[in-house]
Amino acid sequence: MSRPKKCRCTRCTVESDYFKPRGIPLSDLDEVSLGTDEVEALRLADYEGLYQEEAAGRMNISRSTFGRIVAAAHRKIADAILHGKALKIELRQEA
Repeated sequence: MSRPKKCRCTRCTVESDYFKPRGIPLSDLDEVSLGTDEVEALRLADYEGLYQEEAAGRMNISRSTFGRIVAAAHRKIADAILHGKALKIELRQEA
């Protein structure tokens, strides 16, 4: 049995939660999903330009975990772009 996930601090908001190739109906596309933690990792690393150590501290996780999250997010985005898939951003709603 794996360890339970540690609570991750996310402060990310997005204006759109779906991106798809133009001219292809959504029903004809495969879908790739990005989780809240992956979007936050992308925001911190790529948009804000933080080093992994500082970004991991902001998310309250280890640097190695942050590296795995951002690598998975990059892989998913590359898959969506290269294979013409829809990209869905799954933001969990805080109670």
